[in-house]
Amino acid sequence: MKLCTLLYKCLNGSGPAYLVDGLQRVADVQLRQRPRSSSSPALIVPATRRVTIGSRAFPVAAARAWNALPVSVTLVPSIAAFRRSLKTFLYQLSADILTMALWDTFDTRHYVTL
Repeated sequence: MKLCTLLYKCLNGSGPAYLVDGLQRVADVQLRQRPRSSSSPALIVPATRRVTIGSRAFPVAAARAWNALPVSVTLVPSIAAFRRSLKTFLYQLSADILTMALWDTFDTRHYVTL
């Protein structure tokens, strides 16, 4: 939650400059052909040399978290609306995971139908 909120601030001009420097949108990359993803709010995930340390760096972790969010969450106009949409998304995601986990543990062999 905090990572995504800080990233939202960075992408909208109110985050620290030293964090903003490591971020790059897919739409900002100059290519000969414009892919469909160029109009999305996705970020480029920087390559890392070490899995353990490199994947924890802010640009890498933030880009992965941002790209995992639906567009309906990332394109909201204000920080308050973003936090509200993010909380709703995360709550629905956790409820879906919990439902699947409970459904997997439900064993119908122990119940007798009348």
